[in-house]
Amino acid sequence: MGHKVNPVSMRLQLNKDWSSKWFADKRNYAKYLEQDLKVRRLIDQRLGSRAAISRVEIGRTPNLVNVTIYTAKAGVVIGKGGTGASELRSIIEKIYSTPTRINIEEIKKIDLQAKLVAENIAHQLERRMSFRRAIKSASAATMRAGAKGVRIEVSGRLNGVEMSRKEKEVAGSVPLHTIRADIDFAKVNAKTVAGIIGVKVWIYKGEVS
Repeated sequence: MGHKVNPVSMRLQLNKDWSSKWFADKRNYAKYLEQDLKVRRLIDQRLGSRAAISRVEIGRTPNLVNVTIYTAKAGVVIGKGGTGASELRSIIEKIYSTPTRINIEEIKKIDLQAKLVAENIAHQLERRMSFRRAIKSASAATMRAGAKGVRIEVSGRLNGVEMSRKEKEVAGSVPLHTIRADIDFAKVNAKTVAGIIGVKVWIYKGEVS
């Protein structure tokens, strides 16, 4: 009872895919995983919310590493005259010690990306906006963008009160137990003066046949 399953991992190979695609034996697995984590942290630190990055996909072949960045602000990632992307590629190549190609995919609808919605709510909480107002406006914007349903949960010392609690906002339907349902999920931490507030977002985009 009470065991939680990540909605993305539960739907792998049905309507979701791995964020890292490679195969390694026992000797190299830990090294490959550490390299991927380093690259993801590097992209997050250099670009972060400034570039509105939804996800990063990494694919390896023996002679090449493909890093695909899904962002709402491609110009921020590319930089002036492409300098930003070339600098990022050179740093990533040092981590992998393998030639690297960076692909930048632009996201059209920000309000349908769970990670971007969660980050937006977290930034509002860090600016001391009322949590109820933040989650209600985010929920309404997601539904207007064309989602079938959205669920947002925030937990911690909400509005700076002494006792931590959990609050949620639900609009439409979010069938978490339906495997064929296309659900995007993300969790982000908001670092406020009262402590860390956790933000979880589920967005239901419809069923996949």
